[in-house]
Amino acid sequence: MLLFLYIFLHFTLIRTKAGNGLCQMMGDPKYPLFSKDGDITIGALFAILSKETLPSFQFTQKPQLLSCSSVNLRDFRMTQIMIFAIEEINRSKSLLPNVSIGYRIYDTCGSRMSAMSATMALMNGPEFTADKICNGESPIHAIIGETESSATIILSKTTGPFKIPVISHSASCECLSNRKIYPSFFRTIASDYHQGRALAFIVKHFGWSWVGTVNSDNDYGNNVMAIFLNTAQKEGICVEYSVKFYRTEPEKLKKVVETIKKSTAKVIVAFVSLVEMGLLIDQLSIQNITGFQVIGGEGWITTKSLINSKSFHVLGGSLGFAFRKIIIEGFADYVIKTFWERDFPCLTNEGNYSQYALTCSSYQDLFTLKHYNEDIPEQRYASNVYKAVYAVAHSLHNLLKCKENEGCEKSLTMQPQQVVEALKNVNFTLKFGDRVWFDSTGGAVAHYEVVNWQQDSDGSFQFKKVGYFDASLPPDQSFMLNTKNIIWSGGQLERPRSVCSESCPPGTRKASQKGRPVCCYDCIPCAEGEISNETDSVNCKQCQGEYWSNVEKNKCVLKAVEFLSFTDFMGIVLVFFSLFGVGLTVLVAILFYSKKDTPIVKANNSELSFLLLLSLTLCFLCSLTFIGRPTEWSCMLRHTAFGITFVLCISCVLGKTIVVLMAFKATLPGSNVMKWFGPVQQRLSVLAFTLIQVLICVLWLTMSSPFPYKNMKYYKEKIILECSLGSVIGFWAVLGYIGLLAALCFILAFLARTLPDNFNEAKFITFSMLIFCAVWVTFIPAYVSSPGKYTVAVEIFAILASTFGLLFCIFVPKCHIIIFKPEQNTKQHMMGKNYIHTEK
Repeated sequence: MLLFLYIFLHFTLIRTKAGNGLCQMMGDPKYPLFSKDGDITIGALFAILSKETLPSFQFTQKPQLLSCSSVNLRDFRMTQIMIFAIEEINRSKSLLPNVSIGYRIYDTCGSRMSAMSATMALMNGPEFTADKICNGESPIHAIIGETESSATIILSKTTGPFKIPVISHSASCECLSNRKIYPSFFRTIASDYHQGRALAFIVKHFGWSWVGTVNSDNDYGNNVMAIFLNTAQKEGICVEYSVKFYRTEPEKLKKVVETIKKSTAKVIVAFVSLVEMGLLIDQLSIQNITGFQVIGGEGWITTKSLINSKSFHVLGGSLGFAFRKIIIEGFADYVIKTFWERDFPCLTNEGNYSQYALTCSSYQDLFTLKHYNEDIPEQRYASNVYKAVYAVAHSLHNLLKCKENEGCEKSLTMQPQQVVEALKNVNFTLKFGDRVWFDSTGGAVAHYEVVNWQQDSDGSFQFKKVGYFDASLPPDQSFMLNTKNIIWSGGQLERPRSVCSESCPPGTRKASQKGRPVCCYDCIPCAEGEISNETDSVNCKQCQGEYWSNVEKNKCVLKAVEFLSFTDFMGIVLVFFSLFGVGLTVLVAILFYSKKDTPIVKANNSELSFLLLLSLTLCFLCSLTFIGRPTEWSCMLRHTAFGITFVLCISCVLGKTIVVLMAFKATLPGSNVMKWFGPVQQRLSVLAFTLIQVLICVLWLTMSSPFPYKNMKYYKEKIILECSLGSVIGFWAVLGYIGLLAALCFILAFLARTLPDNFNEAKFITFSMLIFCAVWVTFIPAYVSSPGKYTVAVEIFAILASTFGLLFCIFVPKCHIIIFKPEQNTKQHMMGKNYIHTEK
């Protein structure tokens, strides 16, 4: 309050007391804090005192005036720069020559009620001369202000119907961009639309998906927070809490602090005005709530009065957007020399403002405020006031048709609407290089610096520039951050993390948690055959065609190709039994050949026996064609070789069976049957039966031959490389023909099983064919139901089992006699009582 009184006493106030011939506003007049007469008058509203104490509204007595306290140095500095700019223009010979600008500056005390009262005073004047008794004509041509958006809305809506232009230096609410509601409003600050979006982009840039928000419960805070929340939602940022309070609501402030204390989000987006931020810092400090990374708006982020050891403990490392720092030439000298030298005559050494004589004791209370100008270089908002004053001056310069060295036409009458139209067309460049013009909404282009609260090695605090946002640049160039220069919360060099759930690594997908924001999720591994190759994938992608997911589920790789190979354990076992069968068959053939002249070998046609042994060898060998990687030739060979060799084998067995039957008939008196089925006929029958199978195989290969096929139906994770049958009819025709011959052979052998003989060949053939048929009957369902390479293994097993059955049942009994009972391998024993001579 001392500073207010001092300023009030040391500046010239043009006040004319109410008296005869004058009219006066009802109640106590509210005089401007600073004023000066001129040809043209500019009004202004600043919250030089920031705290209000409301009077009692009991309506039992005349209402008292508001009580104001707490000096707002930033707004006081803006009044100084407004006066500095006006005096600079008044000295100019090129801008408004021979026209002087006056001013009326009111203190609103940070109160909406005071702002309304001051607005009415600016529009009408607190006192009027007798010739213009309360005629409603505005004594001002434009109004600079207000500082806060809510107060500016009141100001603009009040002046709007009278077309009085309002140029704000810091009211950034996007709501003021509506030209239908605020047609005469302008501002040298950018709309919060850009800042709200930029705040969301900076949060997104650092990968923070889980934040809390705090804002002032007024037009300024609510509007920009709505923009931020809308942009954050589009960018995939989740808000754990969104709270707000106003400076006159201490209970709400306590709830806000309690919410922050209980939260899990490590990042707080604070879009509050200067006064609310000071209250919030105090409460956070009292409860020692630290460890949060604060992202702030321009309303408080570069206010030097906020930064001290106590607040830095809470908000050290804060990031935020600030207006560019601009050095206005001559302003520092104006403030220091004009103000301090003139009003503190006790200073001993000129230019040395830190040493005071003992005679200054009478000013001791005021000296506590001597450092109010230490942050003059931080002329961020102040430069906006400077621009606003010059914008009004240039618009008036154009309206008065001013010409350099010729002056202006002072006689011209200016209506407020004319000033509004002139402001729309201003376009000039200030001496420090900034271009001033207003867009279609009456606002300025968004230019922000990104600043970081840091502490130097000497313990001093600073707002270090670490990036910028420039809406006039292309989108890919408008936002820049130098992360290396940032000191984070708590003095950390490593960027903090603030997520509801940790990122899902490649190979997983995000699954939302029921009832919680989308940023809260679980990481679910991708299903078999699906992958995700990015962090935080929402869905897993299905691998297509011959590809399958790897173990980590982050890449599609070629499926494993499976076939029955020679290196498989199963393949090795089958090859062993196949070669074992071949060797065994060869040994039997060698044994028979060495005993070819013995009765047991000669019995039942030794020629068919050797042919049968050859066919059995081929049957064992044909099983090897089913093993190995299927190719076009191997697929054709395996099925045709199988079909032909087995028919050859069964034809031999069938021939032996017929020989047995014919031999029995030949022993009957008068029978001459054997001449119809001698050796020639036996060979022809075997050849004929085999040629039929050959013909079937040729037709099969000609019409639709087997071919290599990648089977992906049985297993999704691997490819079964197998031989497709081509024509299914051809395959079943081959099997059917073998089955027909086997059935015929079985029937004939069964009929001959009771023929009298010491060594009944028919019984062994019957038993061998029984095994053969049983194997192939069971083969069919096993073949159909077996997947992949097991289908081939089943087929090989059937071939080997049936071949071993024939070999063992037909030849093992004879080999047993040859080797172990040679005494029975005689003609006498073979003939016995019912010997049947079948040998030629």
